[in-house]
Amino acid sequence: FSKGQLGIKFKPFSKFPPCYKDMSFWISDSFTENNLCEIVRAVAGDLAEEVQLIDNFTNKKGMTSHCYRIAYRSMERSLTDEEINQLQVKIDINLRIASY
Repeated sequence: FSKGQLGIKFKPFSKFPPCYKDMSFWISDSFTENNLCEIVRAVAGDLAEEVQLIDNFTNKKGMTSHCYRIAYRSMERSLTDEEINQLQVKIDINLRIASY
């Protein structure tokens, strides 16, 4: 933006809609959100647009569960639920391997 150019309108990065998927899991003391984001990026690459914590729950035994909403979006095409569900399964498997 430059001085005197207030009429410039924001242009979206992609004209294709996002595909949102929620993922919840129990966490350990070693879990960090950064580790989750690394796994999401490693599995989904540039299709992962945003990872956002939407719920944090601790039960009576002191176990904590987090729910994250992951926004997927392509710059070239609309994404299908089927392909994103496959990515979600891979992310879940990688989380279990990392045992957070």
